[in-house]
Formats: sequence, structure tokens, C-alpha cells
Amino acid sequence: MKQSAILQVFAAIAAMLPALAAAQAFPTKPIRMIVAFPPGGGTDIVARMLGSRLGVALGQQVVIENRAGADGVIGTEIAAKSPPDGHTLFLGTAGNLAINQTLYGKVTFDIARDFAAVTQVVSVDMMLTTHPSLPVRTVGALVALAKARPGELNYASTGIGGIPHLAMELFNYTAGTKIVHIPYKGGAPALVDLTGGHVPMMVQSMVQGLPIVKAGKLRAVALLSPRRAALLPDVPTVSETLPGCEATNWYGLVVPAKTPAGIHKRIYEEVVKLLRSPELKELLIAQGAEPVGSTPEQLAAFMKSETAKWARVIKQANVRSE
Repeated sequence: MKQSAILQVFAAIAAMLPALAAAQAFPTKPIRMIVAFPPGGGTDIVARMLGSRLGVALGQQVVIENRAGADGVIGTEIAAKSPPDGHTLFLGTAGNLAINQTLYGKVTFDIARDFAAVTQVVSVDMMLTTHPSLPVRTVGALVALAKARPGELNYASTGIGGIPHLAMELFNYTAGTKIVHIPYKGGAPALVDLTGGHVPMMVQSMVQGLPIVKAGKLRAVALLSPRRAALLPDVPTVSETLPGCEATNWYGLVVPAKTPAGIHKRIYEEVVKLLRSPELKELLIAQGAEPVGSTPEQLAAFMKSETAKWARVIKQANVRSE
């Protein structure tokens, strides 16, 4: 009996050796961090902040690979089909990891099946910004103008299905307005037209929009977060005027499913260590992104709850993939 127990212990240890060896050897080449949007948007900015430091921690360069297209679906598909060896990371938004699968339906990936959660990197406050030429300074004034001119006002977004899109559709639903959606291929091109006055408003992350607001090129009308932000204490929340109209974006780090446990753990530990470092933490907060550093289990549960939440919004507001 004792001999059998000893043999079982040795068998368990032997089974763990390949994973341990893989984790010790990792990484063996440069790592790519896929972002499903063009350079210059909020996700890209955070990816570059994290990636450069993670590369130093792991001893291999982390290359940010922007694989934009189909509102983030293409980048997500590429990440899902990548070899599960730890050399491909995917920094996904709420749109990528909790919305697109519901909104589009026919996609080649299944988030729960094809990815392993690593950690929620940041939570990002979203703000409703307008071009200074739009004659509104409050949510109430915007609602009044939109109701007086139904279907005449429009808004930009980073693409169909992202938080900037669904947040404005939630606004329309809650306020009873009809502000028309103009989707762009990422945050950077949308911002160009917004600052140029070609489109009057946009919900965007503080990571992307805060510097432009501070420069006076855009006006921050309201935040879509549950509470006011320390970086913009005088800017109210939308929910102060329209209760229940709240939307926060977040960026989660995931790897392809079946990535070896030892490698998965190493990535998680190094990323969380960086998120807790004063240098990166202060840098992210200054950009309007709140570092999180959740456990893999917490991120997996959060993605599940967010998927259910935004599925309800999609149904209530009758959002379509157009």
C-alpha cells in the first residue's frame, strides 16, 4: 500500500516535470502582444506601457502587434488561433472579450473556450467629449438639443461593439434620444475627425482623451463612470442626470487556451508585479487608467458577468452589428 502511494507521488512529479521545464525555459523568443486596434488608441497606449516593462522582466522583447479590423474581431481571431506557448498575449478590451461574441454571433472564436484569463490590467473611465463648436456644456443641454433635432446629431466611436459605441446607445436608450452612430476603425482616426470638428461628439477613454481635453481641443461634458474622477473633479457623471447610464471600459490580458500552467503563472506573476510597482502604477493613473491586477479566476468571472451585462444592453437598446 505504501509502495503504491509512493509510486503515485513519483508519477505526479514526473507529470509535472515537462511543464516546469517549459516554464523555466520560457521565453525562448520575442513575445507578441496583440492589440485589436490601430496604434494611438487607449488600448495601444496601455499595451506599450506594459509591454516595454514586461519585456525587461522576462528577458525578451515584447512586440506590440496591432491587428485591427472588423471592430476587433480580426485581432481576437488571430490571438485565439495562436500557438499556446506563452509567446502570444492578447490585451483585449471589454468589446473584444465581453461584447463582440454576442453582438456578431457568427465568429470563429469562443472567448471562454479559446482563451485563458491572466489578469485584468486596468479599469478605464469613459467620458463623453464634444467638439467646442457643439453648443452644449451639460448632459441636460445635450439631451434637449438631441430631442429638438432627432436624427440630426451624430457621434463617433472606435468601431461597432466597443464600449464607446454601446455607451452612447445606452445613453440614447436612457435619454430617449436618437444620436446617430458613425463607426471608425479605431480610436485614433475617430479622434482626428472629432478634434477637426467633422463629428461633434464621442465617448472615449480618459487614457486617450484626457490630454486633448486638458489642451482645450475638446470639452468633457460628463463621465460615464459611477463616480467623479480625481483627475477631473468638476466634471459630473452622466448618471447624475440620467440614473443608470454608466459604462466603464477595462483591458484584460489573456493567452490562448492550453498555455502550459507554469508559463501562464509566470506571465501572471510578472504582470501583477509590474502593475503594483509605483512607477507604472503612477503612470497609468496619470493617464486615467486604474491598475487592477486581478487573479486569473477573478478575471474569468468578471468577463462572464460583463458578457451577461452587455448582452442585456444590446437587447434593450436594439443594438445591431450593422
